[in-house]
Amino acid sequence: MPYRILSGRGATEQPNTTGDGDVPLTPLFWLATLVTGVAAGLAGIATTELLQLASRLAYGPDVVRGELAPVVERLGFGARFTPLLVAGVVGGVGWYLLRRYVRGRTDVDDAIWTGDGRLGLRRSLGTAALSQVFIGLGASLGREAAPRLLGAAAGSVLAGRLRLSTPQRRLLVACGAGAGLASVYNVPLGAALFTAEVLIGTLRLPVVLPALASSGVATLTAHLVLPDRATYPALERGTTDARTLVWSLLAGPVVGLVAVAFVRLIALVSHRQPRTTAFRLLAPLGACLVLGVVGLAYPQLYGNGQEMAQLAFLGLSPIGLYAVLALLKPLVTCLFLGSGASGGLFTPTLSTGAVLGAALGGLFGLVWPGGSVGAYALLGAAAMLGAGMQAPLAALALVLELTHGGFELLVPLVLVTTIATAVARRVDGYSIYSARLTAEHPPQAT
Repeated sequence: MPYRILSGRGATEQPNTTGDGDVPLTPLFWLATLVTGVAAGLAGIATTELLQLASRLAYGPDVVRGELAPVVERLGFGARFTPLLVAGVVGGVGWYLLRRYVRGRTDVDDAIWTGDGRLGLRRSLGTAALSQVFIGLGASLGREAAPRLLGAAAGSVLAGRLRLSTPQRRLLVACGAGAGLASVYNVPLGAALFTAEVLIGTLRLPVVLPALASSGVATLTAHLVLPDRATYPALERGTTDARTLVWSLLAGPVVGLVAVAFVRLIALVSHRQPRTTAFRLLAPLGACLVLGVVGLAYPQLYGNGQEMAQLAFLGLSPIGLYAVLALLKPLVTCLFLGSGASGGLFTPTLSTGAVLGAALGGLFGLVWPGGSVGAYALLGAAAMLGAGMQAPLAALALVLELTHGGFELLVPLVLVTTIATAVARRVDGYSIYSARLTAEHPPQAT
C-alpha cells in the first residue's frame, strides 16, 4: 500500500490523480507506449519525406518542405495543371482499389470513440502513402492525417501482439495518433494535449502521462531527420494592449460562427457524397481540376495551407487577399473531402483562421489604427483551431509551439479562443473530427 501522509486522506481525492481505472498503466503498457512513440516518429519522417519527394518530382527541386505556393506562382499553365491531373487519376483509382479490396478500419477517431481501437495495418499503410502523394501533388488537405493514422495503427498492432485489454488498446492508439501529429509539426506538448483533450476527453494523470511520453519520444525520434524548429518561424510581433483585447472580444464570436459553418460544410460533404463507382473514380480528378482553375489566381490554395498561414502571420499582404483566401480555403478543402480523398483538417483549419484573423484585423485597423495584422492572424488561428477542434487548451499549446512565439499575446489568445470555442459549442458543439464520423447505419453502396 502507498505511504499515507499524516492526515490519512487519500491521494486519489485529487480528481486528476484517481486510479488507473480500466486502463492499468502496467510496465508492459509503458513499454508499448514508448515503442509506439518511436514508431510514430519514424512514420512522421517517412510521410514527410514522401510528401517532399512527390512535391519535388511534380514541381521541381525548389520546393522546400512542401511549400508549394512560391514555386507554383512561377510555373506556366501546363506545369501547374499536370501534377494535379496526375493526382486526380492516382487518387481516384488508388482509393477505389484500397476501399474495395483491402480490408481494415482506418478511421482513427471512430476506432477510439466508438470502436475497440483496432485498425487495419495494410489499409492504413496504403491510405497514408496515397494521402501524402496526393497532397504533395497539390491537393488542399492537411498532411498530418497520414502520420496520425500510422502512429495509431502501430499502437493498435502492438496492443494486439502484447494482448493488452481493449481500454488499453484505445489509449495506446490515441497516444500513437497524437505522437504522429507531434512528430511532423514538432509540437510534443500540444499533441499530448490533443490526445487527452480531443481523443480521450479527459486530462486525468493516467491519460496525460502516456500521452506526453509517446509525443515526446516521437518528436525526439523525428529530430533524427526532421528539423528542430518552429513551423512558422517568422512572425510580426504584437503586444497585449487595449486594442488587441477589444479586437479579441469582437472577433471571437465571428471566428466561432465561421468555425461552425466550416464544420457543418465538412459534415455535409462527408455524408452526402454519391457512392457510385464512377463518382469514386472521377471525383478526385474533378476536385483537382477545380483547384487548378482557382489556383491560377490564388496559388496559396495548393497544399495544406502552410504558406497561407505564414503569409498572414507576416501581415504584409492586402486585406482583400486575406478575405478571399478565408472564403476559398474551406470551400476547396471540403471539395476534396467530398471527393472521397483522405487527408487532414488541422492545417487547413489553422490557416483559415490565420487569414480570417488578418482580414478582420485589417478592417479593425481602419477604425483603430496601429495594430499588428500578424498578431491578429495569430489570434485568429488559435481561435479557429480551438473552435474547430472543440479543444481550446490543445489549440493554444499547438499555436504557441508552432510559432515559438505569441507569449506576448497570451491574454488575448486565451480570451479570443475561449469566446470562439464557447460560441461554436453553444451553436452545435461538433468539431472537424466528430463531423466526419461515419453514420451508424451507412447506406448501401451501389
